[in-house]
Amino acid sequence: MDIQTMTFIMIGLSFALYIGIAIWSHASSTREFYIAGAHVHPVANGMATAADWMSAASFISMAGLISFMGYDGAVYLMGWTGGYVLLALCLAPYLRKFGKFTVPDFIGDRYYSQTARTVAVICTIFISFTYVAGQMRGVGVVFSRFLEVDIVTGVMIGMAVVFFYAVLGGMKGITYTQVAQYCVLIFAYLVPAVFISLLMTGNVIPQFGFGSVVNDGSGQFLLDRLDGLSTELGFAAYTTGTKSTIDMFFITAALMVGTAGLPHVIVRFFTVPRVHDARKSAGWALLFIVVLYTTAPAVASFARVNMINTINAEDGSGTPYSEAPGWIKNWEQTGLISWEDKNNDGRMFYAADERNEMKIDRDIMVLANPEIANLPAWVIALVAAGGIAAALSTSAGLLLVISTAISHDLLKRNLMPDITEKKELLFARLAAAAAILVAGYLGVNPPDYVASVVAFAFGLAASSFFPAIVMGIFSQKMNREGAVAGMIVGITFTASYIIYFKFLNVELNSADNWWFGISPEGIGTLGMLLNFAVAITISRFTAATPDNIKQLILNIRHP
Repeated sequence: MDIQTMTFIMIGLSFALYIGIAIWSHASSTREFYIAGAHVHPVANGMATAADWMSAASFISMAGLISFMGYDGAVYLMGWTGGYVLLALCLAPYLRKFGKFTVPDFIGDRYYSQTARTVAVICTIFISFTYVAGQMRGVGVVFSRFLEVDIVTGVMIGMAVVFFYAVLGGMKGITYTQVAQYCVLIFAYLVPAVFISLLMTGNVIPQFGFGSVVNDGSGQFLLDRLDGLSTELGFAAYTTGTKSTIDMFFITAALMVGTAGLPHVIVRFFTVPRVHDARKSAGWALLFIVVLYTTAPAVASFARVNMINTINAEDGSGTPYSEAPGWIKNWEQTGLISWEDKNNDGRMFYAADERNEMKIDRDIMVLANPEIANLPAWVIALVAAGGIAAALSTSAGLLLVISTAISHDLLKRNLMPDITEKKELLFARLAAAAAILVAGYLGVNPPDYVASVVAFAFGLAASSFFPAIVMGIFSQKMNREGAVAGMIVGITFTASYIIYFKFLNVELNSADNWWFGISPEGIGTLGMLLNFAVAITISRFTAATPDNIKQLILNIRHP
């Protein structure tokens, strides 16, 4: 059976499963739509949280970035993993005890201000749309290759599926769909990793294969081989990297604190019955996340070695284009790989200098990896299904956060307080439908690679929500004026910096022009520090926090 037929079968079965779950878990109340009735089991919630968290950026793009960037790409691995630990230990239990539906709900009540709630709603929508752009792009990349449609059509198919189970089932439908999606994506990620580790190193465990000797008789360790190939082709050594220490630190910190401020991840801890369950589900989620995150460096390394050997040939002479393997011809049709014969010798060559004749999109590496290694068609189809599961699971969570922010935080809690539950549920579904349309447009016209777009969202979350949440839990002195001013300054500064270098002045986007050598991916850390500084300063010169709010804060922190 060919790859396309297997892909249709795998994706068709997974879609049937997701839609069946959505119909079974139809939300009949706002509580079920927003937080799944707050009765999800901790293990199921941990699995759903892991799927929500491990987006297309984790499944499709992270290993691709590590594969191309080597050591520099490890910032995504460290930042995202460390950030989840920070969220699970320091914030999630307290937010669950507060007992509200959303992050804007927490900020509006904690800072006793409709203005604070409105600012939080705007930040939520801005962050979520930035994040979802990367997810819908991931859907388009998968469909464009494996269903042989263009990226626009692929995004539209993904929109239709998300629309069905997000609008119909709400958080209840999304939660149980994400449990199924986690099973699909983790199986799809591990199977080819195990196969390739066996083929390259003889080790069945990819994490051990990553540090093993290549089984070609050379006696070389895998990473030594990669360092040698990289330097021969004009790249930096794979295990050293080129980023400055300050930029590495700022990107890692932005991803960490951004994780702890992401509204679509935080809301997952409101779906369990008790605070104790929030702690347990956080632990389970971390365990489920670790499985993929410890495998990603191995997948990146295997893919890098195989890709270079396939294109340049084992002896480095370059593979004749007429003899190019099927995966290159297949991905060329999507426009994500291209070849330019610069020296007219009819041979392909991949390098970092003037010898390079290949343009390769980083986002294809995980998806193309089984094809590069000549694995069976069913494994290739499985990876396609896993990539779509990863992108759709996070897209659904983000779209629900957007619809909840509009229907509950903006309308019910602000503009239309007398609205009935039935009408609120209707507005939530209409908001989700509108959000899907905007997300689809952003998926067709993304600003950068999937992981880079997602990194911007983390920077925005770090500079806006993280300080407001931390000080809202741990500081009785922080008042509404300080929190509102801090959020506005933090997100405005961060967004302006990203837009300036990524959209308005792309030619200036280099370390020579960045402030203090901090890239747009890491500027959220500086935005966070500005947020803290402005919030603390303003709070010292404005009215003190009311006594009832101080008592509320003490109650949140009590075990």
